[in-house]
Amino acid sequence: MSLKSQLESLLFVSLKPLAAKELANLTGAKPKEVEEALEAISADYQNGERGLALTKNNNQYQLTTSAANAALIQTFLKDETSGELSQPSLEALTVIAYRGPISKLNLERIRGVNCSLIIRNLLLRGLVEEKFDKNKQENYYTVTHDFVRFLGMNSVADLPDYAKLNASEMIEQTLAVAAKE
Repeated sequence: MSLKSQLESLLFVSLKPLAAKELANLTGAKPKEVEEALEAISADYQNGERGLALTKNNNQYQLTTSAANAALIQTFLKDETSGELSQPSLEALTVIAYRGPISKLNLERIRGVNCSLIIRNLLLRGLVEEKFDKNKQENYYTVTHDFVRFLGMNSVADLPDYAKLNASEMIEQTLAVAAKE
């Protein structure tokens, strides 16, 4: 797999901008090689009519939608963030509420599917928040105060069967098995 392909994939799934140094660490490439590949990716997106663009700000890179499609994207996101939650989004939100703080990896292990787009949607709606754990070098997700307040509760601990589900032995076993695979 080419370095450009690897970088594009990492930038596509990332919910936040990534520094060239971080991309170099993830791919095992040299920082200069990463920067050259990022310039080539940016040029690829600038040539022709593409729906994506590579943005650079403060030495951090992120795949974004093309500025030419801003109005379309704004309309779509407005509909997406104000409409009802999909069943997969509700499931992920429930897991985050009962098991948070939870890493994306463990959320995906519990649900059995990639949750990148669902997490993005929940973040956009202000239902979950992301915090970086420096010790584990991983993002963790919890429900927001707005989510708890919207439900008319004082704490997630007020959720039905919270104590039982928060410490579920079956979920712990599932996560342990999945971690070994």
